[in-house]
Amino acid sequence: MSVIEGAADIDVPVHMAYNQWTQFECFPRFMRGVRRVDRSRSSMTHWVTRYGGVTRAFDAEIVEQRPDDRVVWREVGASRLTGEVDFRALGESRCRVTLRVEFRPRGAAERVGDLLGLIRRQVLEDLARFKEYIEGQGRESGQWRGTIKGGHVEADADRLPPRVPNWPVG
Repeated sequence: MSVIEGAADIDVPVHMAYNQWTQFECFPRFMRGVRRVDRSRSSMTHWVTRYGGVTRAFDAEIVEQRPDDRVVWREVGASRLTGEVDFRALGESRCRVTLRVEFRPRGAAERVGDLLGLIRRQVLEDLARFKEYIEGQGRESGQWRGTIKGGHVEADADRLPPRVPNWPVG
């Protein structure tokens, strides 16, 4: 199992960074290997990624989500990918976003990419692009303020996040 950790200090209020992070459909705008993310339920997402010429599709369940604080997810079935992102205010208009991803490389390309540090570099560059994206936007493109614990939605159970406009990927 490989572990990637990183943090970014972002010049927006903590609620704005958190709100943007809950807009999974926007991830292709700042995550180079992510082609598409769909949110079918409040706690379930479907991902299509492409790294090193390899395309993968998988489902991920959000197992914990607390507004302005934390989002934790895990891949459904294969259990080869888990992650968490924490949000901490550093004043009224600045915050720290800390990301931790654990994954088990699958296939020769992923194993080589992991050994060479390419996957780690990609994840950390994606976090830096998230910082640039939200600071450049100056506002979040949407929000979902529900609470999830143990994969069960405790608040806002009947509402999916608003659909994000189909903006061109930069």
